[in-house]
Amino acid sequence: MDDERWEPGMPVLDRQAVGPTSGPGSALDPGGHGRRSSTALPPSLQGMPQRSVPEVAPTPLQRHYINLSVIVLICGAIAITALELGASLGSPLVKLCVAVATPLLVLTTMDAILRIWRSAWAWMPVNRGRGAFRLAWVAVSLVGLAALVGGAVVVLLA
Repeated sequence: MDDERWEPGMPVLDRQAVGPTSGPGSALDPGGHGRRSSTALPPSLQGMPQRSVPEVAPTPLQRHYINLSVIVLICGAIAITALELGASLGSPLVKLCVAVATPLLVLTTMDAILRIWRSAWAWMPVNRGRGAFRLAWVAVSLVGLAALVGGAVVVLLA
């Protein structure tokens, strides 16, 4: 066994050699043009259009994205439940939930927009249609973010 991590009693795994996976001149990008080499693909995918592009760097909040989103979800559920039970927009509970959730929602949404933006430009040399589609989602996300901030301002001023 040529794996220093292997110990007696462990199953033997047939591993493939690890080589460069991205970057100019690699198997995924042989000429630096965003195209995959047919040797890097299984036979079932050879000749097919590329289905994905590698993510080159994580977004700033990627490790914390889910945890922050859960806080926003809980605050939103509490605020919506309070409104459904008859609380007004000016209720301290609703305002507290909005005051806690809005900054976190803005941060997580901006992180998501950054990821979509990077994806759009990564797709441009490979498939302009997919890149343009992702740029449209950036625009939609910015409009949605503006609407969410506007709604939060209405609640906080109520």
